[in-house]
Amino acid sequence: MASKKINLRLSYNCPVVLTYAAVCLALVGVNWLTGGWLNKYVMICYGHPSLLDPMTYVRCITYFFGHSGWEHYASNMLLMLLVGPVVEEKYGSGNLAFMIMVTGIASGIINCIFFDTGIIGASGIVFMMIILSAFTNVKKGEIPLSLILVAAIYLGREILNAFTPDTVSQFGHIIGGLFGLFWGIYYYKTKFSRQY
Repeated sequence: MASKKINLRLSYNCPVVLTYAAVCLALVGVNWLTGGWLNKYVMICYGHPSLLDPMTYVRCITYFFGHSGWEHYASNMLLMLLVGPVVEEKYGSGNLAFMIMVTGIASGIINCIFFDTGIIGASGIVFMMIILSAFTNVKKGEIPLSLILVAAIYLGREILNAFTPDTVSQFGHIIGGLFGLFWGIYYYKTKFSRQY
């Protein structure tokens, strides 16, 4: 009996999600090697910063690539690697990259204006993807119950947790979830181009 040869190869199936995870991993490593210098001076988006400091504008972009440590990185990336490929396949790589950048930068700017705490990490982006993943089965004239439950449970939990003193930015999670709702509704209404 002849044995069948199995041909398996690795597939870079979701380039935006995988590249984002790799960049974040590299930055966690650099932060570790620099003893926390990278996060303190480049990655953390501080609340109520000086508008004259050029790093204020840089940090509104860099914060969602940085993480406070390996545990923070692992918890965000496990969720992102679970839901991200489905989201990237549904909405397209270019569109997902655009959604990540707009959501991240807008959250950073809002944090700078309204809050006095710093933020760092991909949690808002992850929660945007969680909400977007609930939109993957939306059909014309139907709203999946799973979408309503995910949005209600997630946003409700984050709103309640916002009143708990801790080091987690529930605001970032809430904004990410709201952007996920916005992008999902926008896609449903316009079916924006998957040309990317």
